[in-house]
Amino acid sequence: MSVQATIRRITAPEIRARKGGEPIVTLTAYHAHTASVADDLVELLLVGDSLGMVMHGLETTVPVTLEMMILQGQAVVRGSKRALVVVDMPFGSYEASPAEAFKSCTRVLKETGAGAVKLEGGVRMAETIRFLTDRGVPVMAHIGLTPQSVLTLGGFKAQGRDEKDWEPILADARAVDEAGAFSIVVEGVAEPLGKKITEITKAPTIGIGASAACDGQILVMEDMLGLTERVPKFVKKYGSLRDHIRGAIEGYASEVRARSFPAPEHTYAMKKIAAE
Repeated sequence: MSVQATIRRITAPEIRARKGGEPIVTLTAYHAHTASVADDLVELLLVGDSLGMVMHGLETTVPVTLEMMILQGQAVVRGSKRALVVVDMPFGSYEASPAEAFKSCTRVLKETGAGAVKLEGGVRMAETIRFLTDRGVPVMAHIGLTPQSVLTLGGFKAQGRDEKDWEPILADARAVDEAGAFSIVVEGVAEPLGKKITEITKAPTIGIGASAACDGQILVMEDMLGLTERVPKFVKKYGSLRDHIRGAIEGYASEVRARSFPAPEHTYAMKKIAAE
């Protein structure tokens, strides 16, 4: 049996079992090629609805559709073999009722081959999370700064920076944990609050702008690679691909204008006709 044939996907229960253990490495991915690069380096690839902003230039994630998520989810699943692939449920696809959420989530799982879905919301979504998990849909929860609520939050604002604001967020954490979420994304909260949420939940926490004490971390891949011009405070750039790509394009453009590309080694010669 080949090594490739023995590769097995990480599952949602395996991620849940990592609570308090080795940190869970997570990145977003929207394409087959980036998924293939990251696959053996991370435990979890999130097809985030942030693709609306990263790929399509939208100002928020609100306009993202279910069809957009399915298309990119298919690409990430095709490009990966080992990491658990989780697909974000876009705004408007799951909030109306648990039954509607089940219909949308099962469509995503069936059409993409992903191993789980993610949805935003705490106490208000606990009933839906329980409904889904009871019916075989693994759910990653998302609390704290929830980008799909940006219109009601009044912008992308850090949460829990005043201790008097902690209790509703802690209640969200308890609710999704008890409802059966296999992990919880904790975004944009004060560091001590991120640590507290990690302490009180049985499901592992995946921090983004939260705390190093979380059970894992996630960043938007394009942000950490330096492809995005403006990034949140919590992003550390581990690369500068924007500059590298621009330099490569400048070199290409210069050679095209100088007619030095394509060179003979990049073109096809005529076939030689054998002498009679």
